[in-house]
Amino acid sequence: MAQSHRSRKYNDAVRSRRFTPLKRAVRVPVWADIGIRLSAALGLVFLVVMVHWWDRDGLVDNLDGEVSFLDVVYFTMISITTTGFGDIAPISDRARLVEALIVTPIRFAVIFIFVGTAYNFIIKRSWEKFRMARIQEQLSDHFVVLGFGVSGSEAVGELIERGTDPSCIVVMDTHKDRLAHAEALGCNVIEGDATRDESLMAVRIRKAKTVLVSAGRDDASILIVLTVRHLAPNVPISVVVRAADNEILAHQAGADNVINPVRFTGLLLAGSAQGAHIADYLADLASVTGRVQLVERSVLPEEVGKPLAELATGGKGLRVYRGAGAHGFWEDEAGMLQSGDIVVEIRPSRDEPVTDDEVAS
Repeated sequence: MAQSHRSRKYNDAVRSRRFTPLKRAVRVPVWADIGIRLSAALGLVFLVVMVHWWDRDGLVDNLDGEVSFLDVVYFTMISITTTGFGDIAPISDRARLVEALIVTPIRFAVIFIFVGTAYNFIIKRSWEKFRMARIQEQLSDHFVVLGFGVSGSEAVGELIERGTDPSCIVVMDTHKDRLAHAEALGCNVIEGDATRDESLMAVRIRKAKTVLVSAGRDDASILIVLTVRHLAPNVPISVVVRAADNEILAHQAGADNVINPVRFTGLLLAGSAQGAHIADYLADLASVTGRVQLVERSVLPEEVGKPLAELATGGKGLRVYRGAGAHGFWEDEAGMLQSGDIVVEIRPSRDEPVTDDEVAS
């Protein structure tokens, strides 16, 4: 009953709050876009002024009979804006031909520039804001990255390298420069404090596929994990902590995976002390840009009943997760895969071939 009550409360809060719209990168800054449009329009108006001044003998001023430069500017503006008072008019065939073949197309171009500007900065941007708000309300099965520092940005880059669509990634941070970097990658970004319920509800945290937490400080990261787990009891959470003592706290806060970069660095250092290529191979496994990569997946139906050494993907099976236990490829449990097993295997990155000798090393 308590869980059901919290679920209803969460859904009511999500429906009632005003979402902070997500953002995506624009190719040209707003000020530059406006400047380009205005420059183009003024350039076309200046061109028409020059054409009218060159052909001023074909114009007549019904007031004083003399066409000055000011009259030319005046006639150009009322002509381009299609006002047409009739006090100045083209009378020669050449002047009328100029109006028909040169001035009229330029008039339409200027009108389209101003109409396009109004559309882009009023109608289109309002529609885009509405559209992004709708996307935000319907977010589902997306990656949420809370903190876009060194670890967070590397994680996003690796996700994109592994084939994740950047539009399926939502980055939250409090630093505008970091968000600008994530936005340039094509991610959805939102400025907010990840320790607050309303910020996490704005990114539909309960419907996320995975949450990656890297706040830069262990205490902040653990508090974020607690908040996320409170709002999304079933969403997988991975968190970065740097102190070994905080790994247990992170697990108790609700994190499914706790990554300690200091510990991993120590593993690389220890590996390098025992061989020149061990650290290189470990780094190779961790990144999709290497020749080989580690893959975790569910067992395939055609693999059920077969040993871990005979995976359908052609990869090299290393470990089987069955229930709460983990079994290596040398153990008896790996001799027959069962439905529901999770396997960890080594595969070539993209189309890179991997020899048996290389994997065995």
